[in-house]
Amino acid sequence: MDFILARNWWSLVIRGIVGIAVGIVSFLWPGITLSALVLLFGVYALIDGIVNLTGAARAAEAHERWGVLLLEGIIGILAAVATVLWPTITALALVYIIGAWAILTGVAEIGAAIRIRRHVTGEWLLAIAGVLSILFGVLIVAVPLAGALVITLWFGAYAFLFGIVLLGLGFRLRHWRHGLPDFHAIPVQSH
Repeated sequence: MDFILARNWWSLVIRGIVGIAVGIVSFLWPGITLSALVLLFGVYALIDGIVNLTGAARAAEAHERWGVLLLEGIIGILAAVATVLWPTITALALVYIIGAWAILTGVAEIGAAIRIRRHVTGEWLLAIAGVLSILFGVLIVAVPLAGALVITLWFGAYAFLFGIVLLGLGFRLRHWRHGLPDFHAIPVQSH
Protein backbone atom coordinates (compact mmCIF):
# COMPACT_ATOMS: atom_id res chain seq x y z
CA MET A 1 0.00 0.00 0.00
CA ASP A 2 1.17 3.51 -0.74
CA PHE A 3 1.39 4.96 2.77
CA ILE A 4 3.12 8.11 1.54
CA LEU A 5 -0.22 9.84 0.86
CA ALA A 6 -1.36 9.20 4.43
CA ARG A 7 2.00 10.17 5.92
CA ASN A 8 1.98 13.42 3.93
CA TRP A 9 -1.65 14.28 4.66
CA TRP A 10 -0.51 17.82 5.39
CA SER A 11 0.28 18.41 1.69
CA LEU A 12 -3.39 17.90 0.82
CA VAL A 13 -4.37 20.24 3.66
CA ILE A 14 -1.99 22.93 2.33
CA ARG A 15 -3.36 22.54 -1.19
CA GLY A 16 -6.90 22.71 0.21
CA ILE A 17 -6.22 25.89 2.18
CA VAL A 18 -4.59 27.53 -0.85
CA GLY A 19 -7.56 26.54 -3.02
CA ILE A 20 -10.07 27.95 -0.53
CA ALA A 21 -8.06 31.19 -0.23
CA VAL A 22 -7.83 31.57 -4.02
CA GLY A 23 -11.58 30.97 -4.29
CA ILE A 24 -12.36 33.61 -1.66
CA VAL A 25 -10.07 36.17 -3.30
CA SER A 26 -11.72 35.51 -6.67
CA PHE A 27 -15.17 36.20 -5.22
CA LEU A 28 -14.18 39.24 -3.16
CA TRP A 29 -12.56 40.97 -6.17
CA PRO A 30 -14.36 39.57 -9.24
CA GLY A 31 -13.46 42.55 -11.39
CA ILE A 32 -9.74 41.82 -11.38
CA THR A 33 -7.92 42.37 -14.64
CA LEU A 34 -6.77 39.64 -16.96
CA SER A 35 -3.17 40.13 -15.86
CA ALA A 36 -4.20 39.63 -12.22
CA LEU A 37 -6.05 36.45 -13.23
CA VAL A 38 -2.92 35.25 -15.01
CA LEU A 39 -0.88 35.92 -11.88
CA LEU A 40 -3.49 34.32 -9.61
CA PHE A 41 -3.63 31.19 -11.73
CA GLY A 42 0.16 31.06 -12.09
CA VAL A 43 0.72 31.25 -8.33
CA TYR A 44 -1.93 28.62 -7.64
CA ALA A 45 -0.56 26.23 -10.30
CA LEU A 46 3.03 26.77 -9.08
CA ILE A 47 2.19 26.04 -5.43
CA ASP A 48 0.13 23.02 -6.46
CA GLY A 49 2.99 21.77 -8.64
CA ILE A 50 5.66 22.25 -5.96
CA VAL A 51 3.59 20.45 -3.32
CA ASN A 52 3.03 17.54 -5.72
CA LEU A 53 6.73 17.34 -6.64
CA THR A 54 7.60 17.31 -2.94
CA GLY A 55 5.17 14.45 -2.43
CA ALA A 56 6.66 12.60 -5.41
CA ALA A 57 10.19 12.98 -4.01
CA ARG A 58 9.09 11.66 -0.62
CA ALA A 59 7.27 8.77 -2.24
CA ALA A 60 10.35 7.91 -4.31
CA GLU A 61 12.53 7.97 -1.18
CA ALA A 62 10.09 5.59 0.50
CA HIS A 63 10.14 3.32 -2.58
CA GLU A 64 6.44 3.93 -3.15
CA ARG A 65 4.56 4.96 -6.27
CA TRP A 66 5.28 8.52 -7.25
CA GLY A 67 4.36 8.79 -10.93
CA VAL A 68 0.97 10.47 -10.54
CA LEU A 69 2.36 13.04 -8.10
CA LEU A 70 5.26 13.75 -10.44
CA LEU A 71 2.87 14.17 -13.40
CA GLU A 72 0.61 16.56 -11.46
CA GLY A 73 3.64 18.50 -10.25
CA ILE A 74 5.10 18.89 -13.73
CA ILE A 75 1.73 19.91 -15.19
CA GLY A 76 1.24 22.54 -12.47
CA ILE A 77 4.72 24.01 -12.86
CA LEU A 78 4.52 24.04 -16.67
CA ALA A 79 1.17 25.85 -16.48
CA ALA A 80 2.69 28.40 -14.08
CA VAL A 81 5.77 28.91 -16.27
CA ALA A 82 3.60 29.43 -19.36
CA THR A 83 1.65 32.17 -17.60
CA VAL A 84 4.84 33.94 -16.44
CA LEU A 85 6.72 33.72 -19.75
CA TRP A 86 3.81 35.21 -21.69
CA PRO A 87 2.26 37.86 -19.40
CA THR A 88 0.45 39.44 -22.34
CA ILE A 89 -1.27 36.16 -23.06
CA THR A 90 -4.71 36.58 -24.55
CA ALA A 91 -7.83 35.62 -22.67
CA LEU A 92 -8.51 32.84 -25.15
CA ALA A 93 -5.04 31.29 -24.72
CA LEU A 94 -5.35 31.55 -20.93
CA VAL A 95 -8.69 29.77 -21.04
CA TYR A 96 -7.17 26.88 -22.97
CA ILE A 97 -4.13 26.66 -20.68
CA ILE A 98 -6.33 26.63 -17.57
CA GLY A 99 -8.75 24.16 -19.18
CA ALA A 100 -6.01 21.74 -20.23
CA TRP A 101 -4.38 21.96 -16.80
CA ALA A 102 -7.68 21.27 -15.02
CA ILE A 103 -8.58 18.32 -17.27
CA LEU A 104 -5.15 16.67 -17.01
CA THR A 105 -5.02 17.23 -13.25
CA GLY A 106 -8.52 15.76 -12.90
CA VAL A 107 -7.58 12.62 -14.82
CA ALA A 108 -4.48 12.17 -12.62
CA GLU A 109 -6.56 12.61 -9.44
CA ILE A 110 -9.15 10.06 -10.54
CA GLY A 111 -6.29 7.67 -11.31
CA ALA A 112 -4.88 8.18 -7.82
CA ALA A 113 -8.31 7.62 -6.25
CA ILE A 114 -8.70 4.34 -8.12
CA ARG A 115 -5.22 3.24 -7.00
CA ILE A 116 -5.84 3.90 -3.29
CA ARG A 117 -9.49 2.77 -3.10
CA ARG A 118 -8.66 -0.63 -1.61
CA HIS A 119 -6.63 0.87 1.19
CA VAL A 120 -8.27 4.14 2.21
CA THR A 121 -11.85 4.99 2.98
CA GLY A 122 -12.81 8.36 1.63
CA GLU A 123 -10.96 7.93 -1.65
CA TRP A 124 -14.14 9.13 -3.29
CA LEU A 125 -13.18 12.64 -2.13
CA LEU A 126 -10.12 12.53 -4.37
CA ALA A 127 -12.26 11.16 -7.21
CA ILE A 128 -14.73 14.03 -6.70
CA ALA A 129 -11.83 16.49 -6.82
CA GLY A 130 -10.80 14.91 -10.12
CA VAL A 131 -14.32 15.12 -11.53
CA LEU A 132 -14.57 18.78 -10.44
CA SER A 133 -11.26 19.49 -12.17
CA ILE A 134 -12.41 17.86 -15.40
CA LEU A 135 -15.82 19.58 -15.33
CA PHE A 136 -14.18 22.96 -14.73
CA GLY A 137 -11.72 22.39 -17.58
CA VAL A 138 -14.39 21.27 -20.03
CA LEU A 139 -16.71 24.13 -19.06
CA ILE A 140 -14.21 26.90 -19.68
CA VAL A 141 -12.89 25.33 -22.89
CA ALA A 142 -16.49 25.03 -24.15
CA VAL A 143 -17.18 28.74 -23.51
CA PRO A 144 -13.80 30.44 -24.07
CA LEU A 145 -15.11 33.92 -24.84
CA ALA A 146 -17.19 34.26 -21.69
CA GLY A 147 -14.89 37.01 -20.48
CA ALA A 148 -12.34 37.39 -17.73
CA LEU A 149 -14.96 38.18 -15.07
CA VAL A 150 -16.93 34.99 -15.64
CA ILE A 151 -13.75 32.93 -15.90
CA THR A 152 -12.53 34.48 -12.65
CA LEU A 153 -15.76 33.46 -10.90
CA TRP A 154 -15.65 29.95 -12.40
CA PHE A 155 -12.03 29.56 -11.38
CA GLY A 156 -12.84 30.88 -7.89
CA ALA A 157 -15.72 28.42 -7.48
CA TYR A 158 -13.57 25.55 -8.72
CA ALA A 159 -10.61 26.46 -6.48
CA PHE A 160 -12.90 26.86 -3.45
CA LEU A 161 -14.72 23.53 -3.93
CA PHE A 162 -11.50 21.72 -4.83
CA GLY A 163 -9.89 23.18 -1.70
CA ILE A 164 -12.72 21.96 0.52
CA VAL A 165 -12.50 18.45 -0.95
CA LEU A 166 -8.71 18.28 -0.51
CA LEU A 167 -8.96 19.66 3.03
CA GLY A 168 -11.49 16.95 3.91
CA LEU A 169 -9.37 14.21 2.34
CA GLY A 170 -6.22 15.49 4.07
CA PHE A 171 -7.81 15.38 7.50
CA ARG A 172 -9.32 11.94 6.78
CA LEU A 173 -5.88 10.65 5.86
CA ARG A 174 -4.43 12.26 9.00
CA HIS A 175 -6.94 10.32 11.09
CA TRP A 176 -6.31 7.11 9.13
CA ARG A 177 -2.54 7.55 9.46
CA HIS A 178 -2.70 6.96 13.22
CA GLY A 179 -3.42 3.29 12.49
CA LEU A 180 -0.25 2.86 10.41
CA PRO A 181 2.84 1.21 11.89
CA ASP A 182 5.65 3.59 12.84
CA PHE A 183 8.45 2.39 10.61
CA HIS A 184 10.98 4.57 12.41
CA ALA A 185 10.29 2.78 15.70
CA ILE A 186 11.01 -0.69 14.29
CA PRO A 187 14.57 -1.74 15.24
CA VAL A 188 16.78 -2.82 12.37
CA GLN A 189 18.79 -5.96 12.93
CA SER A 190 22.37 -5.93 11.73
CA HIS A 191 24.01 -9.07 10.45
